[in-house]
Amino acid sequence: MNRVAIVGGGISGLAAAFTLEESRRSGTVEYTLYESSSRLGGVLRTESIEGCLVEAGPDSFLSEKPWASDLCREIGLGDQLIGSTDADRKTYILVRGRLIPMPDGLMFMVPTKILATGFSPLFSWTTKLRMAQELFRSAQVTGGDESVASLVKRHYGEEVVDRLADPLLSGIYGGEADSLSVRAVLPRFAEMERTHGSLGRSMLEARRKMPRKAHEPAKSIFTSLKNGMQQLVENLVLKLNRSSLLVNTPVQFVEFEGGHWKVSAGAKSDQFDAVILALPAHAAAGILSSCNPELSGELSAIGYSSSIAVGLGYDREVRRALPPGFGFLVPHSEGKRLLAATFVHNKFPHRAPNDRALLRCFFAGSNADNIWELSDDSIIAIARNELQQILRLRSTPLFARVYRWKSAMAQYGVGHLERLDRIDRLRRQLPGLALAGNGYRGIGVPDCIRSGREAARQAMEMRG
Repeated sequence: MNRVAIVGGGISGLAAAFTLEESRRSGTVEYTLYESSSRLGGVLRTESIEGCLVEAGPDSFLSEKPWASDLCREIGLGDQLIGSTDADRKTYILVRGRLIPMPDGLMFMVPTKILATGFSPLFSWTTKLRMAQELFRSAQVTGGDESVASLVKRHYGEEVVDRLADPLLSGIYGGEADSLSVRAVLPRFAEMERTHGSLGRSMLEARRKMPRKAHEPAKSIFTSLKNGMQQLVENLVLKLNRSSLLVNTPVQFVEFEGGHWKVSAGAKSDQFDAVILALPAHAAAGILSSCNPELSGELSAIGYSSSIAVGLGYDREVRRALPPGFGFLVPHSEGKRLLAATFVHNKFPHRAPNDRALLRCFFAGSNADNIWELSDDSIIAIARNELQQILRLRSTPLFARVYRWKSAMAQYGVGHLERLDRIDRLRRQLPGLALAGNGYRGIGVPDCIRSGREAARQAMEMRG
C-alpha cells in the first residue's frame, strides 16, 4: 500500500486528499494530511453576522474555470451553486475623486465596443484615439517575458495601465502591473499580440467565433455557494477519512532517504512513499531547505503579498443610497489606501437580507503592509474614512469585521514560467514529491483545486 503525506489543509490539500480518497477506500492508498492551524480550509471561511454571510477570503470563483464547479457537483453541492447577478453588473473606477463606470464591452482592459468606449469619461481623447489606432496593429514577434504594464502601455498607453490594468490586477493579485508577468498572468494577451498584433481585433474575432445557442442566457462571470465558500470546505471534509486529517500539527521539515520520505511534525516522525506540499511556495521552501537547497531557493523566490478584507454591514437607508453595481476599484494614482470595495448585496443578493447593505473593503500589497500593525478598530476607521470620501457614506455600520491574510497572495513576477520549469526539473529529482497551491499556475480557487488534484495524481504515478 502506498502511503502519501499531504502537508497543508487549505483547499489545495483538501482537493488532493479527495482525489486519493477513492484509492484509500479500495485499500491501495493511505494518506495523512497535516494542517498547522486549528481549522481546515485556509482562506475559505464564511461568517454569518446579523443575517449576512460575510466572506473572510474569496467570495466566489471564475465560472469559466470548471474545476471548482466540478468538485462541488462531485461532493453533492451542485444545487447550491449560484451565479453573480450579471444583469446588474457595473464596476466603477475612481478617477480624480469621482466614480466612473467601466464602459460596456470592455473585456478586462481591451475595448470591444468602440462607441461605448468613445463616449466614456474614463479615458482622455488621446487614449481613445490610441485605442482606435490599436485595431490596426500588425502581428509582431516580441522577445521573452515582460510585465503586464509593458504590454498594455505598448498597445494603449500609460493611462490604461493606471486606470485599468493596475486596479484590476490589484484586486486579483494584490500586486502591480509593472511587476507581474504577462506570460503567467495574461498568457492569452501575449498570444493575441503574437498572432494578431492588435488585442482589440483579436478579441472581436474571438467573440464572433464563440458559439452561442439562440436565447441561451449568458453564463455568470462569478460562481459561489448559497451558504458561502466555507460550504465547499465543510462538505469536502465530510467526504474524507477524519482520522487521516491532523490539525494543529505543523510539519517542520521533510527528508528523502532510502527511497522514502520522512515527515517530521513536532516530536513525531512518520515515513511515506510520496509527499504533496500544498503550501505557499515560501512555506514549501522552508520545509525543503535541508532536502534540496536549490529547489528551496527557487521556491522562496516566488513572491507573496498580504491582504486585509473588511466586512461592513449597514441598514436599508445605506442600501438605497449606494450606487448600483458590483463595486469600485481604486487606481494607485488616487492616493488611497483602499484598493477596492464590493457591494456584496448586489453581486450576490443571497448574502444579505433585503434591508441590509453588505460591503467588503480590500487592502493588499504595500497598502496592507502599511496598516498591518494597526488594531482592527483603526483599520475599520481607515476603511470608513475612505468610503466617506469616495461614496459620501457617513453612516455607522451595524457590524464590522477585519480579516488578515499574511503573505497569502502569490505574485507571478516577470520570468515566473521559466522559474516553474526549473522548479519542475528539480522536483523530478525527488521521486514522489508533488507541489500544489496558488504559487504556481493560477491563484484562484479553481486553480488551487486543479493543482491539488493533479499533485495527487502525480504523487501516485511517480511512486506507482
